[in-house]
Amino acid sequence: MGDSKDVMVHFSGFPEGKAPFMHLPEAFLTELLPRIDDLAELQLTLLVLWRLAQQRAEVAPWVTEAELLSDVLVQQALGAEDTATRLTQALDRCVARGSLLRVVWKRADGVEEIRYLANSPRGRIAAEALRRGVLPRKVRSAARPNIFALYEQNIGPLTALISEDLREAESTYSAAWIEDAFREAVRLNKRNWKYIRAILERWDTEGRDESDRRDSEADGRRYVEGEFADFIQH
Repeated sequence: MGDSKDVMVHFSGFPEGKAPFMHLPEAFLTELLPRIDDLAELQLTLLVLWRLAQQRAEVAPWVTEAELLSDVLVQQALGAEDTATRLTQALDRCVARGSLLRVVWKRADGVEEIRYLANSPRGRIAAEALRRGVLPRKVRSAARPNIFALYEQNIGPLTALISEDLREAESTYSAAWIEDAFREAVRLNKRNWKYIRAILERWDTEGRDESDRRDSEADGRRYVEGEFADFIQH
């Protein structure tokens, strides 16, 4: 659990005001957390789930072992000495536990890379696609428009008062939630910030289980009926 010589770094506390949150499935707390008995495994599980939550993919996001090895937070969590060995051991535990899925993918240049996905319905679909040689597209969230661009594109010109509200929402909710809330409002022809903010507040209070389930089903249909149809047995 750590070297006795390690010096504890005191945490200064969470910042004032609303801060972005990482949403975890309830099963993580009720089923997975009580069974994890290794600190490195717990740290890595949380870091990988956080990294995956920052991404967006056609079917499901993944992270490579090389990306994790170069991740500063992973290095800090596992220690600077022999990080590669500790990472491999922690990943092995995550895969054996069933929290993560591991797939070996051969790139176009012939190099094999090890990819990790969350063991979720979408993750299992994507892992099966990768094992069959199909590459689901992976798009990083950095390419998404920010909340101010979304407002101008879908509602209208910004005002000082609205800009302050948008800035607060951007620091509170994930980019994925904000984008989905705008999309939902446009779909219902409710193009106003008050309605969009109400959607975000409802998701934050009640969760998005039902919405996520529908999204997963839609992704599954695209997988079965779209470009991956030849790889699925109906």
